[in-house]
Amino acid sequence: MNEMRHVVCPNCHTTNRVQDQDLGHDPSCGKCKQSLFSGHPLELDEALFDRHVGRSDLPVLVDFWAPWCGPCRMMAPAYEQAASQLEPQVRVAKVNTEEAQGLAARFNIRSIPTLALYVGGREVTRQPGAMTSAAQISAWVRNHLG
Repeated sequence: MNEMRHVVCPNCHTTNRVQDQDLGHDPSCGKCKQSLFSGHPLELDEALFDRHVGRSDLPVLVDFWAPWCGPCRMMAPAYEQAASQLEPQVRVAKVNTEEAQGLAARFNIRSIPTLALYVGGREVTRQPGAMTSAAQISAWVRNHLG
């Protein structure tokens, strides 16, 4: 049976309905006509976080980071590569904790980088500390998704 999924556009942030079978065929937004998946992490602020995590039927992997953080910068290339490996089954996003301090406080982020995986709008697991390879990040996500 082919299920419909809600997928939030990374460009105009409109919620789209996409059939499972179409996820891997570069679906585009019904409103802005841009691709729903870029293969790159999506930068989220507080308002966009709630929209993308709360309204999407896709799991959302979030990297809580800061520009001054050495381990965050070290992990960034691997995280970028992991985005291309995980999409379109998982939305990959980043939250700059310097700019979105309210989100960091709301989710009790005590160290960065911290990866958190959200399914159905709820956090299912988190991993503090840098992961140094895209394969490690992808495996961690897939292990927690079943």
